[in-house]
Amino acid sequence: MAFDVAAIREEFPILSRQVNDRPLVYLDSAASAQKPWAVIEAMNKVMESSYANVHRGLHTLANETTDAFEAARASVARLIGSPSPDQIVFTKGATEAINLVAASFGQRLTAGDEIILSVMEHHANIVPWHFLRQSRGVVLKFVPVLDDGQLDMAAYRALLGPRTRLVALSHMSNVLGTVNPAAEIIESAHALGVPVLLDGCQAVPHQVVNVSALDADFYVFSGHKLYGPTGIGGLYGKADLLASMPPYQGGGEMIASVSLETVTYAEPPHRFEAGTPAIIEVIGFGAAAEWVMAQDRAAIAAHEQALYDRALEGLTAMNGLKVLGTAPGKGAILSFTLEGAHAHDVAQILDRYGVAVRAGAHCAEPLMQRFGITSSARASFALYNTLEEVDVFVDALRRAQTFFA
Repeated sequence: MAFDVAAIREEFPILSRQVNDRPLVYLDSAASAQKPWAVIEAMNKVMESSYANVHRGLHTLANETTDAFEAARASVARLIGSPSPDQIVFTKGATEAINLVAASFGQRLTAGDEIILSVMEHHANIVPWHFLRQSRGVVLKFVPVLDDGQLDMAAYRALLGPRTRLVALSHMSNVLGTVNPAAEIIESAHALGVPVLLDGCQAVPHQVVNVSALDADFYVFSGHKLYGPTGIGGLYGKADLLASMPPYQGGGEMIASVSLETVTYAEPPHRFEAGTPAIIEVIGFGAAAEWVMAQDRAAIAAHEQALYDRALEGLTAMNGLKVLGTAPGKGAILSFTLEGAHAHDVAQILDRYGVAVRAGAHCAEPLMQRFGITSSARASFALYNTLEEVDVFVDALRRAQTFFA
């Protein structure tokens, strides 16, 4: 059965609007995806009929909202193949999830211990580890990126050593679209007893992820790239690792008991969820997870690949245009530079035609430096985009090029 993109689009109300008197062509889903009715209605429902604070109330509204909150945790766990909902920690986003691991797991690290990252990482998977370098003398080592956007896996294996304490790499690049060989990365690290954190922000919306099958130690991802709300994300951790880690923040909910002299902590995941959580956003996150799991994931992947292939075919003949990242099996992210044009100018001109793309360094300055540029434009495709929209994008980009001739 063919993928019915028209039916999918009906579920996203924002896609019917116009921008600059033209139909919106939204190609910025890698930054933040649009929201289906299922998510919007789930969040509205709790605000309209059941809202209360979670976990500590005994009245009906508190019980209903707590049930919905924990049901969302179970949904998110199923989405990524977590063995238990208790291995899902809700955070305000993937950035906080990485900071949580750095601040908590990082307490066991000492001067000279090594963390392996890569040149393609998002700043959120670089800066928290810099904090450990400054505070604890941890050594950061970076896997190079090949010309086609693949990780240099031979260099990665060479970097692993007796002082390696953690590997933290992206599952899929937010700039290049490269899908890194997660199973191989993890297997090589585990051979030396080294745990692995994967940044799955881009991978989870576009492919089926099973953290159990991967044997990932930590996996982070966000709600807003998964057709859910902003301000919410998830950290998956192996049960023994989470149980061994001290709290990230102190406050209500994360404790077992408090006296003037002592504090004892709750078990994971609540140990890492201090204070009132993002209740409505968590419920929206759960609704997004359920909505995604209800779709034909293989059909979505094929559709997104067709969108990318159509765009690449349309841009191949453009003089002065360079695509970043041509790795085999890459995701539907197309970052590019246009000779004589700044990426910001390209994005603004495309906007005149209703086409929304991202422009800048994409929170990946080391990767920009690797390719000798300061910025790029990025068109990122999602399940609700159409081949006709790709054609609009290509035509608008050709028109934009005439401004810089």
